[in-house]
Amino acid sequence: MHEELLTIGRFARLCRLSIKQLRHYDETGLLAPVRVDANSGYRYYAPEQARDALTVALLREMDLPLAVIAQALAAEPEARAQILRAERDRLAERISRDQARLEMLERLAEGGLPGYEVTMGREPERRLAVVRAACAFEEIGETFGACVGRLLPVLGKGGIAWEPPLWGLYPLDLEERMEIAVGAQTSQGEGTPGLEFETLPGGPVAETVHLGSYAQLPLAYNALFAAVHERGLRPQAPVREVYLVGPAEAPQEEWTTRLIIPVQESKRHDHSD
Repeated sequence: MHEELLTIGRFARLCRLSIKQLRHYDETGLLAPVRVDANSGYRYYAPEQARDALTVALLREMDLPLAVIAQALAAEPEARAQILRAERDRLAERISRDQARLEMLERLAEGGLPGYEVTMGREPERRLAVVRAACAFEEIGETFGACVGRLLPVLGKGGIAWEPPLWGLYPLDLEERMEIAVGAQTSQGEGTPGLEFETLPGGPVAETVHLGSYAQLPLAYNALFAAVHERGLRPQAPVREVYLVGPAEAPQEEWTTRLIIPVQESKRHDHSD
């Protein structure tokens, strides 16, 4: 049996892995040798382990986490396919975010920070029927779509008249997990299952309008928050997005989003020695 096994060095060369990687995979339980010599501590591998080792190398090259690779190796074929498809979807989402960042960098490189006209005004009190969900920052787009998919059927089924456009409500701080809401302005529907109601108080606001992809909204927020702080104002939650023209109505370059931040005067205290 011993003669059929491969030393860690030979096995590493066979599988295009380093000895250091194989030791690490052993220590983490990802790929253990079939035999460890009790006296010398030498590790020995069976030739049939090469397929798993090569798979590990391939998946690591794709930056899959070791924990995910371990799950995939231990799973039956159908479950393994589901695990890999989930990683594929995460990779696609990351590529989409990176593409949006590339586009923003290109826009900044060509013309610097785009000019947004920030205006100060007052918003009236508004009553919104809302649905809420918690998500990570990178999941906002998907979660927003899911909220719309919950809100509109409830409004339609209940015969609740509402005033377009749709509203998005967001926290000031984009934390690891945050709650967002999608709302429609209406005076009806109290007590409707599946709906909550939120009254947005009236008062002073700073606002601007963004044209184009939602992925480039950070450019508009940069200008909006800069203007708020330059005026010595304090932003208040929730931040409001109003989708004046959306994907169902126009091509991407014509999407129109109104961004609104409620503000208060900042109390400044000068201290001198």
